[in-house]
Amino acid sequence: MNRGAETKEEISSRFILRAFWVLGLFVFLSFFLLLRATYLQVLNKDFYISQGESRQIRYPAIAAYRGTISDRNNRPLAISTPVDSISINPRNFDSSSNNLKSLSVLLGLDLKKLKNKIKQNTASGHLYIKRHLSIDISKKVKALNINNLNFTREYRRSYPAGEITAQLLGYADIDEIGIEGIELQYENWLRGISGKKKVLKDRYSRSFENIGVINTAKPGKDLRLSIDLRLQHVANKILKESIIEHKAQSGSVVVLNAITSEVLAIVNQPSFDNNERSVINPSLVRNRAIIDMYEPGSSFKPFVIANAIESGDYDSSSLVDTSPIKIGKKVIKDPNDLGVTDLATILRKSSNAGMSRISLTLDSENLWEMLNNFGFGSLSTSGFPGEAWGELHHHSLWGDLGKATLSYGYGVSVTPLQLAQAYATLANDGIRMPITLLAGQIGEGQKVISEETAYDVRLMLEGTSKKAAIEGYRVGGKSGTAKKTSGSGGYTEDRYRSFFAGIAPLDDPKLVVVVFIDEPTGDYYYGGDVAAPVFSKVTAESLRLLSIPPSYAPFHDISRIANADF
Repeated sequence: MNRGAETKEEISSRFILRAFWVLGLFVFLSFFLLLRATYLQVLNKDFYISQGESRQIRYPAIAAYRGTISDRNNRPLAISTPVDSISINPRNFDSSSNNLKSLSVLLGLDLKKLKNKIKQNTASGHLYIKRHLSIDISKKVKALNINNLNFTREYRRSYPAGEITAQLLGYADIDEIGIEGIELQYENWLRGISGKKKVLKDRYSRSFENIGVINTAKPGKDLRLSIDLRLQHVANKILKESIIEHKAQSGSVVVLNAITSEVLAIVNQPSFDNNERSVINPSLVRNRAIIDMYEPGSSFKPFVIANAIESGDYDSSSLVDTSPIKIGKKVIKDPNDLGVTDLATILRKSSNAGMSRISLTLDSENLWEMLNNFGFGSLSTSGFPGEAWGELHHHSLWGDLGKATLSYGYGVSVTPLQLAQAYATLANDGIRMPITLLAGQIGEGQKVISEETAYDVRLMLEGTSKKAAIEGYRVGGKSGTAKKTSGSGGYTEDRYRSFFAGIAPLDDPKLVVVVFIDEPTGDYYYGGDVAAPVFSKVTAESLRLLSIPPSYAPFHDISRIANADF
């Protein structure tokens, strides 16, 4: 036997030893795997369940419906419609997909630009491909069955009346947040509260099961404005025609309920379409009737006359010298010599000299206080964003010349809405009502002048302009023409602003209408020639639409219902 040869016993012993080590290693690994499984499945299961859910379960927001804005007759002015927005995670989206071309065609996007957009945003975890897609198109996109496309239900704001109500309503942005106008003013009221739901998604980010709603979306509240869309249409159409006819820079019309001071119509031209928010011209957005201030010219005179009568030193039969009056270096005179005449003639013939003499006899503090109570130099209470205060200097700053020029509408600035509120105070027997843009929201009035004084002034306003007349109705009002300021601080000689403010019917006031035309450049520029015809047309059509019957009855005292709704 070879000594070096191993015995059978030695070989068997070594095999058993090796088998023991292999079996031991197998048992150890099995025990380790068991411990690991126990740790994962029992001790740390919550963590891994949450990790799995985070890859498959999502909590998308449920968009909230924004409140509808309507006119006083419940005609929709601003509504929200459901749309879908498409987004992706650029890091896991396959932009080489053949379906991408079909997607670009459906969405109206350039394929090359779409691919570049995805490539440039690979560092981002979220990229909108298209916002606010119509539901019909969204369904077609879903039918393409492209992996990793996310669809989010949202709402898009639209405005059925377009430019007719654009500067009043303003607009909401793509996320339905109010940016301008009523949309901004009542943002907290109109905006809803988003909800949240739980959904299960596959590995391609496609939702295939709604697990449940966590928080229900709460829609915004509806808003009913005092505006009458019919009157808004009429005022916009007539104003636009006048702006074109007189080649004017811009214009505004305000229509108020004479008793409640509810705004029935408020329009400006030029305007914009708030449905086309991608091409909005910022200079056209502001509501000039509420935000811009102008010197009102002779349309301001009735309020100085009212103060004169209230002082007790004047009445409708008082006589005043209207010959030229010199104050310092300035001579104030009228185009035609009226001589000594009564207050009604001074107002109807618009005598600056007569008004100057009257104002110089009035107590400055009392005059300033009354003008302030009419609403000049203060907010109108509409609460509209950006509303102007107007400008009424304190009486201590007037001086004789300032006080005289104030009497015919220079040195004071007003918004068309402020002027309308002041005329509504005359129409409402001397009671100033808060301006409101909401239907039925009637505030508490403030007594500014006596009923008798308001009556006398209204009577003086009749027949001041032939072009303001309305067949079948008694109307009263006052035109105003003011020179525009120049860059040097003085006044131009060839650029004007034209006003007409009036009340109708005069024997039972229902409407107050103010018309403003900025810089007419045609053959006419006086308020009585440019603004008065717009007043006549707008008021006549408004009276017809509101079914207010014509009457040539004598002017008389009547009782009126403070909560009249028309």
